[in-house]
Amino acid sequence: MPQSRKLLVTSALPYANGPIHLGHLVEYIQTDIWVRYQRLRGHSCTYVCADDTHGTPIMLKAEQEGMTPEALIARVGEEHARDFADFGISFDYFGSTHCPENEQLSRDIYERSRAGGHIARRTVEQAFDPVKNLFLPDRFIKGTCPRCHSPDQYGDSCEVCGATYAPSDLENPVSALSGATPVTRSSEHYFFRLGDFTASLKTFTETGALQPEAANKLREWLDAGLTDWDISRDAPYFGFSIPDAPDKFFYVWLDAPIGYIATLWRLLNTQAPRPLSLEAIREAWGHYETHHFIGKDILYFHALFWPAMLEAAGLARPHAIHAHGFLTINGKKMSKSRGTFITARDYLAHLPAEYLRYYLAAKLSSHIEDIDLNFDDFRARVNADLVGKLINIASRSAQLLTRFADGRLGTELPDLALFQEFAAAGDDIGAHYEQREYSHAIKRIMDLADRANRYVDDKKPWEMGRDPRQHAALRGVCTQALNLFRVLMAYLQPVLPAASARVSAWLGGIDLSFESARTPLLGISIEPYQHLMRRVEEKDLAWATTAPEPPAPARTEVLAAQPAAALIDIADFGRVDLRVAAVIDARKVEGADKLLQLSLDLGEGRLRTVFAGIRRSYDPQTLIGRHVVCVANLAPRTMRFGVSEGMVLAAGDGEGIFLLGVDTGAKPGMPVH
Repeated sequence: MPQSRKLLVTSALPYANGPIHLGHLVEYIQTDIWVRYQRLRGHSCTYVCADDTHGTPIMLKAEQEGMTPEALIARVGEEHARDFADFGISFDYFGSTHCPENEQLSRDIYERSRAGGHIARRTVEQAFDPVKNLFLPDRFIKGTCPRCHSPDQYGDSCEVCGATYAPSDLENPVSALSGATPVTRSSEHYFFRLGDFTASLKTFTETGALQPEAANKLREWLDAGLTDWDISRDAPYFGFSIPDAPDKFFYVWLDAPIGYIATLWRLLNTQAPRPLSLEAIREAWGHYETHHFIGKDILYFHALFWPAMLEAAGLARPHAIHAHGFLTINGKKMSKSRGTFITARDYLAHLPAEYLRYYLAAKLSSHIEDIDLNFDDFRARVNADLVGKLINIASRSAQLLTRFADGRLGTELPDLALFQEFAAAGDDIGAHYEQREYSHAIKRIMDLADRANRYVDDKKPWEMGRDPRQHAALRGVCTQALNLFRVLMAYLQPVLPAASARVSAWLGGIDLSFESARTPLLGISIEPYQHLMRRVEEKDLAWATTAPEPPAPARTEVLAAQPAAALIDIADFGRVDLRVAAVIDARKVEGADKLLQLSLDLGEGRLRTVFAGIRRSYDPQTLIGRHVVCVANLAPRTMRFGVSEGMVLAAGDGEGIFLLGVDTGAKPGMPVH
């Protein structure tokens, strides 16, 4: 047994103004698998989370629904807790950032930062809604993009062309709340001097607490210079008031991560004979090996602001921050208009939670990579792996054992060496779980499942059933197969906890830990086999694959907002040499969120390397063998990852990237006229 660790694990806090969706679940499933694995190995592993409940959006949504913010966050909190429970997320405590413990901690950390000279005050100018009588966050200002001139874009970024800008740069800005034109007003704000911690944050990048790509990103921010962080908001605002500052409130991103400590405090108070003091929870925080699981979009807050806040308050920094990428649905960003915004409850109305847990695990790695939920692939993988491989071992063997051998396992294994090979694989599989390389763990487990099925196929116990003289041998084969199945279910328990519980109950309440899998299960009677999982049929996915496209007028407006470039003549066009290219290989580029490295055959007797920014839209394995259009006479470009010798053509609409293809019959190297 490994030496026991005292772990504290958190997932990012879901915002309390909407439902849990499949994009959220990537993180919570990833975290839960790691937590369950740690517990199986005998470690003390505490998993806490809470709803993020403060900010202007919460206040406005509550007003819209005719209730108090407190009533809104209580209702949403119950919905979130139910969704998480139904997906098997094993929190030790799920709370809310709107609690007395978090308010006390937030004020303590602020006051310690102020005492250390890390808080500044200065006047800022902000957009103000004269009708609603409040300062407007950037996302509550809309207008025309200053770059591509698309209408109805947010005050900080354009969803059509991807540009980022200040709200003051918008053309024809209006308040999203009242439709009024914002005016500029001055207000005194409070700032955290983030730059005071530049040296220690640079050291933080070298501790191994961050993935390599996250550490590289952090270094970029540090090299660019850290600016003061605005930690205050003006009334009206739903949040905690700043001490000695009338009508000023902590910005939600100050108290949200502090909610990790506050939620631990609330959990420990349920276990202690008397409530812990502030000093006691400060001390307790430092006794854990703390791991934060987050999305890459909030890396800035967790890798810069959070460690700096903790240092300013004299608290221990996290041991590790594990960031993950985004989820796309059938190759597209999650979107309500495209029908790819799927809530947890939508999914559960049609499919078992554990199918999604398995599918995501089969794709997740330790890198910050986007993953795609393709429902055709989902159906094929679930049916092939879980039903066709894993459950097939138990189904065939158990039914034969019940029919021809009284449902009792034999007293020895006919192939002990094979069982020991399966048992020894636990070290390798466990290492993959520990390193969050779940896709490698799943592949290893499914390779073993193939081996178990080959064993049964080779022995043909169904033929033994026809001859009573071979029933003893049949018992041995089925005993061997069911023991191999039991080992596989132990390895899959972090991913499939509910299915593992059903298997454990079916086999008489046996333990399904990694350690127990090293000892054969012999001589017991089993209950008659009951179906453990069912196949996914096409009809089961009709709800997910028939999503309507946006209405034509909306698409026309978007395209019209991107006018054609200036006219060229045929000679200009003739200078561009477009060729058909076959994709021979495609792979992800380490350290680049958007790039795939393509090896292209243009009929030249050699392969060209082309780096294409299509990683968020395409799984590289699906590109191999495809024909694309390539700019063949583009000057080679030296990039950090290598030399790119061309460009593949693609179309984009702000939500997805779509490679241009060619009809059947086109050959590599053919010119495109």
